[in-house]
Order: sequence, then structure tokens, then C-alpha cells
Amino acid sequence: MTDWTAGYVADIGYTYGYYTELNPLRVRLAFLNAGLVPPEVGSACELGFGQGMSANLHAAASVVQWSGTDFNPAQAAFAQELARVAESGAQLFDEAFDQFGARADLPEFDYIGLHGIWSWISDENRAVIVDFIRRKLKVGGVLYISYNTQPGWAAMVPMRDLLTEHAEVLGSDGAGIVSRIDAALNFADQLLAANPAYARANPQIAERIKAIKGQNRHYVAHEYFNRDWQPMAFAQMGRWLQSAKLTWACSANYLDAIDAVNLTAEQQTLLASIPDPMFRQTTRDFCVNQQFRKDYWVKGGRTLTALEQAEALRGQRILLAQPRADVGLKVTGSLGEATLQEAVYGPILDQLADHKPKTLGQLEHALKATPSTQSLSFAQILQAAMVLSATGAVQAVQDDAVVQKAKKRTDRLNVYLMTKARSSNELSYLASPVTGGGVTVPRFQQLFLLAKQQGHKQPQDWASFVWNILALQNQRLVKDGKTLESVEENLAELTAQASEFAEKQLPILKALQIA
Repeated sequence: MTDWTAGYVADIGYTYGYYTELNPLRVRLAFLNAGLVPPEVGSACELGFGQGMSANLHAAASVVQWSGTDFNPAQAAFAQELARVAESGAQLFDEAFDQFGARADLPEFDYIGLHGIWSWISDENRAVIVDFIRRKLKVGGVLYISYNTQPGWAAMVPMRDLLTEHAEVLGSDGAGIVSRIDAALNFADQLLAANPAYARANPQIAERIKAIKGQNRHYVAHEYFNRDWQPMAFAQMGRWLQSAKLTWACSANYLDAIDAVNLTAEQQTLLASIPDPMFRQTTRDFCVNQQFRKDYWVKGGRTLTALEQAEALRGQRILLAQPRADVGLKVTGSLGEATLQEAVYGPILDQLADHKPKTLGQLEHALKATPSTQSLSFAQILQAAMVLSATGAVQAVQDDAVVQKAKKRTDRLNVYLMTKARSSNELSYLASPVTGGGVTVPRFQQLFLLAKQQGHKQPQDWASFVWNILALQNQRLVKDGKTLESVEENLAELTAQASEFAEKQLPILKALQIA
């Protein structure tokens, strides 16, 4: 019998995650900040889309034509259902990478994305993917790829090998993957308790095992217990992609562009002395002990002139996607937590507090017109936009014409997802035609929206609507670790949550054209 899994965990479904880095709209600001010509994305592809949340949210919320594949037929079936509901035209398949790459009906792509795939497949499949990128990525097109990397994972490699070997050798097949994972983690605890020299040389391993034990077992299964798992050095990734004519463009993690929160002065001086950009990135990974890279690679990158870059950056549209009062002035980089300057970030956030789209040029003009903020430079505004985008407080905004075209599709998809939320808390995202992607909306907030959509006008009415759904399933709320048993307690807590939602989250969701 053929093993269609190719060593990948298939007896437990992947999580219903959404990964904003896969949104092609994010490429623009990263490229402009790096001085590169951004692509115009009309066609995109996601390889290994999991449950298909990212692919479908992006397909519904934009005018980009999406294609993609995932080897797991149950996951592909769910993804196809989302595409049908949204009527997005996304072409999503359950084919292995080699089968998918051989299809004659695929277009060439402006953008190809892989999130959490590369490190967990065989070299044979990596070669298939590189060949696909070589043949199917247009000149000027962009690859987004994320992967576990050295040196941050170096100490964990032998422990991961031990965990998977335990699950394979001593685990009981009939017990299922979750039981085998738990048994392997318990064995790791026993090993560490015996104080092996390995643990003494790598004291961080105990904390990492502790963290793994607290994670969702679906995630743990796919993260650590596949047959193939290879943290890869950046230089090695470069060698893999060389045959596809790709060069590294910039990090897809916006915060990586802010040296002050990631590198000491000595490290910055060292990196500045390295002329080769690839070796500079390799050295930077040692400086920050990099564990996971999120990168953009480009096929034929072109540099903007200083004038072109300045004009394009000023035309970048953004929107504040969190309540102004909730945006903290703390950010965590490789050096730890850093405090953002109130004198810089406060006025910028105040300008964005109405949650209306604004260009960076409009922000610059408004701040220059105010005596107290005239001294703020455009470089400071740009850096603030990068940092706030990295934290999720700020989102890039599509053209109004695109927003209008995508709105009916996102409405259809969101109704479906909100209806699903009646019985599940796994689907915690809705689609925004404004940002071209997904927005985190927890279960109860989705149900409050559903109640509002069905004509219930006040928060107390939304609370009653939600309580009726929960009561049918014998579900109760938990507050401060205590289950609320009475109807009155549950209704009171739901009403409080609904009132807070109406005041804080609902205006944001209206601005994002979700509500």
C-alpha cells in the first residue's frame, strides 16, 4: 500500500490557524521599506494550506485569484467548502506537491506562499517545490517562506529526535498520536530528572519541554512528530532557492527591520561591516539566536530610486485595527521588551484613532501642521508604521475599488464562519475586505455579530441570543476559573461581555467592514 502521507502526521487534523504573513498585501510595505519594487499581485498560490483558513480568507477578501494544495483530503474538503461558500473562485486541491506541480491548468503566479511547510518535508519534496517555484513564479514575483532555522533550534534537534523515536518505538499505535505524544513527553521528563550531561550542557531544554507540554496537541503533532524535521540555516535555504533564480529580499517580520529592538550597538556595527547581504543575515541569526525565519524572496528584484521610494511610501494606506486605548507602547524584540516613545507614537495613534484609512503622507502632513509635532520626521512615522504593523495594531489597506468588489464575498464567508461559531470555538477569524485578509474575532464576539445581523439591537439581546445557543448544548461560561452555573450568572457575564464588545470591538469591525 502506498503511504500517501510521505511521513507527515495525518491521523490528527491541523489547527484552524490564520497566518497574516501569507497576505500578499503585506509585501508592499516591507518591500518599500527595503527600497525594492513591490509586485502587483493578481494570482497567488499557497502550498500546504492546512485547513485552508488563510487561503480562503485571502481569496474572499481580495481580487487575487488563489490556487493551492494540501495533501490531506479532509483538510482540502473543508477548504473547498469555504471557497464554495464565499464564491471566491479559489482552486484548492488535495494533491501532493508533485501532482499539483504537474497540473496543466495552473497559471503563473505573482506570489507563492509556504508557511510552516519547508522544515517538515523531505528533501525530495523540497526539490519538487523549488522546481515548481522555478517554473511557476513570474519574473518579479515573490515567494514567502517560513521555516525553523539554526542556530536557535540547534540544541533541540537531538531531543526532538528522541521524542519521535520514543513515539515510534515505544508508543502504542492503537492508542493514537496524542497518547504517543504524551508518553514521549513524560519520558522526556524522566530523562531530564536523571540529570543527563546533555541537559546540563543545554539548560534551556527543560523549559522548552515544559512549553511543549502546555501546547495544543494538534499543533505539537504537526510541529514535532513528523518523520521529517530539519531546522535549516539561512545560507542553506539560499542554496536551495538559487536554482529558481530567487534572491533574498527582506524579512516578512516587520520588527526585524528595527535594529534598535533586536541588536546591540556592537552587533549593529559588526553587521554593518559585512558587505555580503546573505552572510550578513547568517551572522544576524547568530546575534539573535534565530529559531524561526519568515522571509520574502524575489525573482528579479529591482531597486527603487530615492524619489520613487519616498513617493510610494507616502502613498501607503494604513488603518488602526485596535481600540486606541488598548494599543500599548511596549514591543518585544530579540533584546527583550522595549518602550516606545510616547512623543512619537502618541500623536500618530491619535491621528489614526478614528479608524479611517490614511496614507503615511497624510499622517506626515497632519503632524507637520500641528505645532507640537512639527519636529517628527517621516523616518519616525515610517518606523512607527512598521512597528505598529508588526504588533497587529495597524493594518495595510486595499484600494476602495477592491474593497467594494470583495465585500459580498467576505459577507458570505463570514456568515458561514459565524454560524459555525455556534458550536465551535476553533474558527476564530473573519474576513475583512479592507485589509484583504483575516481578523481575529473570538467565538462569543462572532455570536454577538450574528445576533446583531439577525436583528437583535442591544447588548442584552445579544447576550440572550448567545445564552440560548449555549444552553442547548449544556455549555456554561467560566469566569476567574469558576464555572457559572445559574442562568442569571451566565446572562450577566454575557451581557457584560456584549456591552464591552459594543463599545470597543464593534467600531473596529465596522471600520474593517466586517460588522
